[in-house]
Amino acid sequence: MASDTKPAAKRFYRKRVELFHLIAKIKLWPSRSGVLHGIRTIERFGQTARITTHCNRTFTANNSRNSRAARWLRNKMFVGVCRDCGVPDWKLEKYNATRFTRHHGSRLDSEERH
Repeated sequence: MASDTKPAAKRFYRKRVELFHLIAKIKLWPSRSGVLHGIRTIERFGQTARITTHCNRTFTANNSRNSRAARWLRNKMFVGVCRDCGVPDWKLEKYNATRFTRHHGSRLDSEERH
């Protein structure tokens, strides 16, 4: 029996958005080892932020458009998903359907999430 679920709709975001706007929107963080974590909270302190994942890891990050994390999120570079964070499949499908383009899509400017 075929499933009646539709594929995730494509979402378009600008390619060079600030890191904090991007992670506030998609709530995912790629660690240096390539594991994708779900974000629980983001506390901003100017150009730095304290990020807490669902597996209770806390770290600080700088707001940068061309940082490792921003590039990995735009290019969808990750090895696996954290088992402790429990990122649902629908979120991964939504993330895989997201496109980052240079001249098209939301700039995420109006969404000031702290």
